[in-house]
Amino acid sequence: MSALVDYDDSESEDDSLDQREEKASAVHTVCCEQNQRDVECNNSKVMPSPRSFAPDWTVLEYHENTSERNSSSIYPNPQPQNYTDLERKYCNVGAAEDKHFRDTAAPPSLPETHGKIAPLQSLPCMPQSSSDVSNPAKRQLTVSSGVRPYIPKRQRLATSVETVDLKYTAEQGLGNQTRESQILSNVSAKLKPYLTEKPSAAGIPRRPLMSLGGHQGPVNTLQWCPVPHLSHLLLSASMDKTFKVWDGAESGRCLRVYTCHSGAVRDACWTPCGRHLLTGSFDNTAVITDVETGQQAVKLDNQFKVMCVALHPSNPEVFLCGGYSSAVKAWDSRSCKVVKVYKAGIQQTLDILFLRGGVDLITSSDCVSRDSADRTLIAWDYQTTAKVSNQIYHERYTCPSLALHPLEDSFVAQTNGNYMAVFSSQQPYRMNKRRRFEGHKVEGYAVHCDFSLDGTVLASGSSTGCAHFYDYHNTRILHTLHAHSQPCLSVSQHPVLPTTVATCDWTGEIKVWH
Repeated sequence: MSALVDYDDSESEDDSLDQREEKASAVHTVCCEQNQRDVECNNSKVMPSPRSFAPDWTVLEYHENTSERNSSSIYPNPQPQNYTDLERKYCNVGAAEDKHFRDTAAPPSLPETHGKIAPLQSLPCMPQSSSDVSNPAKRQLTVSSGVRPYIPKRQRLATSVETVDLKYTAEQGLGNQTRESQILSNVSAKLKPYLTEKPSAAGIPRRPLMSLGGHQGPVNTLQWCPVPHLSHLLLSASMDKTFKVWDGAESGRCLRVYTCHSGAVRDACWTPCGRHLLTGSFDNTAVITDVETGQQAVKLDNQFKVMCVALHPSNPEVFLCGGYSSAVKAWDSRSCKVVKVYKAGIQQTLDILFLRGGVDLITSSDCVSRDSADRTLIAWDYQTTAKVSNQIYHERYTCPSLALHPLEDSFVAQTNGNYMAVFSSQQPYRMNKRRRFEGHKVEGYAVHCDFSLDGTVLASGSSTGCAHFYDYHNTRILHTLHAHSQPCLSVSQHPVLPTTVATCDWTGEIKVWH
């Protein structure tokens, strides 16, 4: 008695060879006809009418819904979880609209994508022989030449949408990379005439040029890029945990949003080369960020809230951090280690200023005792970390910010006494009691002051929202600009354009004046 073997799709051994070939060819023909009908049906639903260039929105909506059901597990639609995502969306409205259009118009390219993917799927219409069916290891997935195998419709749509999304993601990445590389490569047309000429005398801005919105909290500081051909770039640091780079000369666009910190960004500055940014935050960290890529080059934990940062003028790899601590730390960004510590019996450091050459530095603190501000301003020797003097300022006011004169051996200190005091930058750092800049209000805000490039104009913000401009040599007010309705925290004068300044206020608004 011969043994009997059961196969799922096999036929009886008594069937003749002709009958088996007839069945195979019949099933093969049915598969191919079904495949052709599906392809034609798919093309008729997806391809737009040849008489009109406008897409059929009903068909697009149907395929969009279908693709969402099939690819929702692979490509979920993220919702913004915090205001940082909203800011990204606000600053990239054009990119978001372009992405929506591409996603909506993606289905018409499904037949082309299907044609590219189909050769990767190799499924037979019918096994060649019963032996192949009985032994799965020897089963060959072959297709006759010129015949395209059948692929289920759901699988075709899901694979097509996935491929389109991957293609768009790659295109979007290349576009972002191109835009990033243009941040430091483009030169503003407004700056070109001034780059080849001798710097002219500083002027006083009179009219608003543009208003920059996007920060959700107070903007603590503003700074133009120190590199002349990149000086159209404006850096802003805010309490909303972000810092941004703007085109402050022409378009007013936000070129990039940086979200490297989990706390309020208290201070920020450019490196001398203009390719990196140094920031200090209330999350206890100081970060050096690449301007183009937005990647963190260095991130250091200070173990206290950072309120001020300063780069060494002759050695930019070293920077100082001060804040809610009795010590100021000097870091080396190459080794990521603390190289020096400046210890003083104070509660917190408000600002740090390197004097010319970087041999000495001045720190400002909130230490006030009785009727004098002993240790309010402290001079340090950078190399030895020894105190040179702590009897520089003898009045009972703290100094929230400091500014060095670009040409003369002097610096000014913004005080909570509603005036700015002038000091010599040479030992013994005496204060000039006959010269002080009055007329603005500070009232406890961290109001910053700034010199023009030629040192003839001194600008300061005010708690009243105004920006005040003083003649540095005779201390009289040249002009008062009613800039904001809330306290104006910083005024930054442009290093190339003679009559251009940027101001910011407590609500997060930034304005450029000329």
